[in-house]
Amino acid sequence: MPHTSRWSIPRRTFLRGAGVAVALPWLEAMGSPVKAAELTTPADALEAGKYAPVRFGCLFFPNGVWKDAWIPKQSGKDFELPDSLQPLTNLKEHVTILSQLDKRHSHEGDGHYAKTANFLTGLRVEKTTGKNISTGGVSLDQYMAKQVGHLTPLPSLELGIDPVISGIDSNVGYTRLYGSHISWQTAERPVAKEINPRTVFDRLMNVQQAGKNRGQAASSRDADRKSLLDFAMSDARRLRQQLGRDDQFKLDEYLDSVRAVEKRIEFFTQPDPRVWHPETPQAEMEAPGAPRDYQEHVRLMIDLMILAFQTDSTRVSSFMFANDVSGHNFSFVDGVRGSHHELSHHEGKPEKIEQYQKINRWHVSQFSRMLERMSQIREGESTLLDNSMILLGCGMADGNAHQPDNLPIVVGGHAGGRFAGGQHIASAPRTPLCNLYVSMLDGMGCPVNQFGDSTGPIKEVFSA
Repeated sequence: MPHTSRWSIPRRTFLRGAGVAVALPWLEAMGSPVKAAELTTPADALEAGKYAPVRFGCLFFPNGVWKDAWIPKQSGKDFELPDSLQPLTNLKEHVTILSQLDKRHSHEGDGHYAKTANFLTGLRVEKTTGKNISTGGVSLDQYMAKQVGHLTPLPSLELGIDPVISGIDSNVGYTRLYGSHISWQTAERPVAKEINPRTVFDRLMNVQQAGKNRGQAASSRDADRKSLLDFAMSDARRLRQQLGRDDQFKLDEYLDSVRAVEKRIEFFTQPDPRVWHPETPQAEMEAPGAPRDYQEHVRLMIDLMILAFQTDSTRVSSFMFANDVSGHNFSFVDGVRGSHHELSHHEGKPEKIEQYQKINRWHVSQFSRMLERMSQIREGESTLLDNSMILLGCGMADGNAHQPDNLPIVVGGHAGGRFAGGQHIASAPRTPLCNLYVSMLDGMGCPVNQFGDSTGPIKEVFSA
């Protein structure tokens, strides 16, 4: 039964204890949020606390796709998901598949770096060994952060798996830095990404433990660490007594999910208690405290992005499955025997194409898992997925040919009711990818006439 009393709490409410502040998800006691699509002006859309905000997430994967198993043969609402997109079957009404989108400024330059660094800028990448880097302009996510970032504790959240790689790729004469970033504060300044789940979790939970000796060793700090929820549980129990039954259930579910993520992180930050270890081709993870298992690392980072959106800690986030030219070994996927980059250079060989396609499908399955979880998180009469735009894509199409046209692009969510979903939009060939970005900026409540090399919005994405 919904909470019906007049008692209410502010949207920006935290559970507090011992210098720790834990953000809360939306509760009915915070009042019914207005859908972003019902707001009439951008000024309304930027006003804090008045609506269910729209969130933007970007999930980037390297090395392209096998297009025959990615692009639907039918356009419009009546389309069938091809093999690589099959993990989205139960979410078909919530996704928009886009084809024939292009980055014309990536037709010049090398096979990888000139296509990754500008994935969210759409502009020309300067060929350089590192002294005068430029991606042409600010990235989409950072443009959004400048518009709405003041409304949340974190303007944006940049996540990844691989550490930044510098130095020069002597084969092509580009700095490897370009392959490590998709988020750019300016054309010359990339935004640092975080690859350690513990550090991200602490940022989201606002850890401010007093009385710690700054010179104390990291291992000692980890040993002394209590669960963040343990610090805030007395405040949670007090709040729970004042909530209606539905909100009590939602609070319990949220705290359980936070605890589950925290326990998963803790497992990988402590000495491994197991005697037997499975064989894994993923030999090293450079981030201290990060899982050595690539799959678990990916899922933790995606779960942390969901948590950040759920608590409105940020409304803008990006995640790189791997740096460009990634050699992650995908032998953990049934039927795959080798590294991603190697298999993307399939040379038209059926045995390589089959494995390459399975890697593509694995990336989509992680995206699907994220959307499914978001669809289960209620925000009034809508869900977190309803109020989000989650972009999945890559800066090239076929990994063997390094094509920057007809890019693999999927958008999950409905932007607070602005995006229709449930369709395949086949644009005219060479339509700028930045046309989609113009549409997404509109969905975010900060419309522009142009972004990157755009020529206008993709009108078909919008609800009637």
